[in-house]
Amino acid sequence: MKWLAYLIVCLSLGACAAREPTSERPTATAQVGIVNHTGNFIYSATVDGSGGGHMSAWGAAVANMCCTSIPRIWYPGMKVLVRWNMPVGHTDVYKEKIVEVEKYDEPGDIYVHVFPNDEVRVIVSNIAGFSRSHPIPPPLEPTTNVGIKYDGAR
Repeated sequence: MKWLAYLIVCLSLGACAAREPTSERPTATAQVGIVNHTGNFIYSATVDGSGGGHMSAWGAAVANMCCTSIPRIWYPGMKVLVRWNMPVGHTDVYKEKIVEVEKYDEPGDIYVHVFPNDEVRVIVSNIAGFSRSHPIPPPLEPTTNVGIKYDGAR
């Protein structure tokens, strides 16, 4: 009987300590992915200080750089600080830009799309950056026009 009372107390305390349902939390975790629409190597890229991976020229991959959080519900004017290093030869060239996050309907991973002339778009998606179903078409290398180079092994 003593053990039964102990079990009931433990279960009751556990129920009180249970976290709120996922749908009620204001933020969701997200990985950071890079999609490179340029002919230059990106040594690193971050979103609000999270991320840090690299991407080959004309490359795209899954979002696999840890970790950040995003609001579960998109709101107008939502912005992030994107920093990237696109070296020229052996010289690091750091760039940064505050970018508005494009509208999304459900939480997912954050993808930084880097285009020529330092144009940057940031989207939230559950679809890998190299997929033809990704919200922004994958990069095409102009000399071959054969499609993207998958860079998911790194």
